[in-house]
Amino acid sequence: MTATPTTATRGTPKRPTLKERQDASLPGRVARSAAARTDGTAEEILGWLDRRRTEVPFAVERIPFGALEGWSFASDTGNLVHHSGRFFTVEGLHVSVGEQPARVEWHQPIIVQPEVGILGVLAREFDGVLHFLMQAKMEPGNPGLLQLSPTVQATYSNYTGVHKGAAVRYLEYFTDPSRGRVLADSLQSEHGSWFHRKRNRNMVVEAVGPVPEHEDFRWLTLGQIHELLGHDNTVNLDARSALAGLYVPGTPGALHSDTELLSWLAAQRSVTPIRGERVPLAGLPDWTRGSFSVDHEEDLYFRVVALSVKAGNREVGSWTQPLFEPRGQGVVAFLTRTIEGVPHVLAQSRAEGGFLDAELGPTVQCQPGTYAHRPATDRPPFLDRVLAADPSRIRFSALLSEEGGRFLNAVSRYLIVEADESDAPFETPPGFRWVSRDQLAALTRYSHYVNIQARTLLLCLNTLEAQGASG
Repeated sequence: MTATPTTATRGTPKRPTLKERQDASLPGRVARSAAARTDGTAEEILGWLDRRRTEVPFAVERIPFGALEGWSFASDTGNLVHHSGRFFTVEGLHVSVGEQPARVEWHQPIIVQPEVGILGVLAREFDGVLHFLMQAKMEPGNPGLLQLSPTVQATYSNYTGVHKGAAVRYLEYFTDPSRGRVLADSLQSEHGSWFHRKRNRNMVVEAVGPVPEHEDFRWLTLGQIHELLGHDNTVNLDARSALAGLYVPGTPGALHSDTELLSWLAAQRSVTPIRGERVPLAGLPDWTRGSFSVDHEEDLYFRVVALSVKAGNREVGSWTQPLFEPRGQGVVAFLTRTIEGVPHVLAQSRAEGGFLDAELGPTVQCQPGTYAHRPATDRPPFLDRVLAADPSRIRFSALLSEEGGRFLNAVSRYLIVEADESDAPFETPPGFRWVSRDQLAALTRYSHYVNIQARTLLLCLNTLEAQGASG
C-alpha cells in the first residue's frame, strides 16, 4: 500500500467473520501491527505533519490575565474560573502526604476539572494488520504546536458543545457500542502534580464498517507509531496513554508475584495517605499573582500563565485560556534489569497531591533544576545515576511533551536505562519495587495503578521490544 496523508486511497477491507474475530488473538494482532512499517517511512509521516502545520493557520500569544475572554479571578476566592462554570478552574490546594512524624505538607495551584474526557484511538484492519487512526492535532502548549494525537481527544465540555464549536469528529465510535469492538477501555489518572483527581477514559476501539476520511487523520501501524515515538515531541501524551492500555501480558514470571506486588502497593498507600484540601487561590502561601503569571516565591516548580490561541482545524477557531508552565525540563526514567530472562523495571510508589492514592510511577520523575543546589540527601533517589548513565546503557531517549491543552512547554527527557546490581540492586529502598514489564502492562488495563508518565514509558518499552523483534 502507498502511504497517503488521508484515508482516501484505502479500499474497503474484508470484514472478518465472527469466528475469525474469535480466533484472532489480540496479543498476536498487536504484535503484527508493531512489526509492520511498510505504509510509509517516519520521514514521510513527519513531512505530512509539517505540511499540516503550514497549511492550517496556528497562532499562540502570551497575554495578561486581564485580556482573558470569559475567564476571571473570582472576587471571593481568587480562583481563576470560566464564566460558564464549565471547562476547568485554577484553585489552591493544601496537600499533606503521610502520617506524623513523616508527614509532608505544601501549598500549590491546581487545575480542577472533574469532567471525564475521552482519549480514543480508532483501529481497523487492513491486509491482516491492525492500523490506528491518528490525528494531526494542534494544542497551544505543545512545542511545535501540532503533534500526532488520538482519533478523539475531548473533554466532556468539548463533546457536549459547551464551547459552541463544531462537533468532535469520530466521537460516535466511542459513545455508540454498535459502531465498534472495544480493544481497551479504562479510566486513568492524569498528572497528579497539576490536576486534582482528573480522570480520562482511555479507549482503543476497532471500527465496524467504513470510516469516513479526513485530511487531518491518517491510518498508521503500531510499528510506525513506535518509530515516531523516538522522534522528539511528535507523539502526544494522550496518544501514548491510550495506546499503552492496548498491550496484553504474555510472558509469565516475575521477581515478585502479582499478589506480593499488590500487597506491597496497598501497604504503601496505607502509610502515604494523600489529603488534598482545595483552598482559595487568593493568599495561597508561597505563591504570588502578577498581571501575567502566578509564581512560586522562589521561582520554582511551575507558574500559571494565559494565552490567546488561534487554530484553523479545531472545533473552535480562537479562544483564550490559562495554562501551567513548568520551570524547567523534566526527567522521567525507568531503570531496567532482566531477571531470569524476564524484563523488569524499577517502579516507585508515587503519592502526588492530585491523586486519590499512590500509583506506580517511574524510577525517576522530577525537574532536576529544582534540586540543583540541594545536598545529595535531598535529591530524588536514582536521579544522579540516571543523569550520569553511560550512553551504551541508554536503551531509549526522547524529548516528549506533556498534555498541551493545559500545560505550556512541559517537556521531559524520557529514558529507559539498563542497570546492574551496583546501580539498582534487587533489594530496593523504601518506596521502590521491581515490577515485570508484563505486570506493569496488566495493571495499566485497570484504573489508578500506573501513572501517566509510567504509561508512556511502558509504550517506550514495547517500542524497544518491537524493534528487537523486527531487527
